[in-house]
Amino acid sequence: MQQVKAVVARAKGQPVTIETINIPDPGPGEAVVKVRACGVCHTDLHYREGGINDDFPFLLGHEAAGVVESVGDGVTGLEPGDFVVLNWRAVCGNCRACHRGEPWYCFATHNATQKMTLEDGTELSPALGIGSFAEKTLVAAGQCTKVDPSARAAAVGLLGCGVMAGLGAAINTGNVSRGKSVAVIGCGGVRDGRHRGIRARGRLEDHRRRHRRPEARAGPRHGCHRHHQLEGQRPGRCDPGADRRQRRRRRDRRGRSPGDVEAGVLRATRRAPSSSSACRHRT
Repeated sequence: MQQVKAVVARAKGQPVTIETINIPDPGPGEAVVKVRACGVCHTDLHYREGGINDDFPFLLGHEAAGVVESVGDGVTGLEPGDFVVLNWRAVCGNCRACHRGEPWYCFATHNATQKMTLEDGTELSPALGIGSFAEKTLVAAGQCTKVDPSARAAAVGLLGCGVMAGLGAAINTGNVSRGKSVAVIGCGGVRDGRHRGIRARGRLEDHRRRHRRPEARAGPRHGCHRHHQLEGQRPGRCDPGADRRQRRRRRDRRGRSPGDVEAGVLRATRRAPSSSSACRHRT
């Protein structure tokens, strides 16, 4: 057993404190990780406010990366010195969700069996089974995912929660597919993970970068106006609704004959033609 400093929430809504806690030696299937970086997530605030459960005191923190210090019996594929990101869903690999290739729905995720405690022996509840607002923490070996040791710990730690929560929501829950337009709302870590994940798969049309960043569009001429997609017509620009100058041009064309529209004549010569005639293009 060893003692380290950690951030503990003792009671609902009360300020957190820095406490000395006891870390037991790793048992079978467990590992002690020396934390190198840990992000601050809103979930930690939920724990302190009693929004998750009432198992106070809580050892906060869960978005972390660190170095494995020691491992218990029966641990394979992990050894002291490995640089890891801590994940809070250590899947079992045996339930029906895991067997059908959907480990994010695992029915039997597991955490460390032993408990970390305060100096007086009070058992702590680690946030999401990790508790990484500490110099070291005890986790299940399955919660350790090895990463490139040259990576920055502050960046790698985000993979443990914010990035994967956003990316997983888009791909696994939202089922976003190629060619779809999506709206990403918010500006936090989860939103940024969702945004980057969708763009990495070529699926996001970002309206803020429509003209400056054409590579952000999802597919060729994504968002083009439906009138320009009819067979035999000249490919048009993107949806005029996204460009105020285009909308003004469309308003100016109302009241002119189809011939004047094709010739680029700006004067109105007669009443507005039908919508199908006004959108005719020269082939």
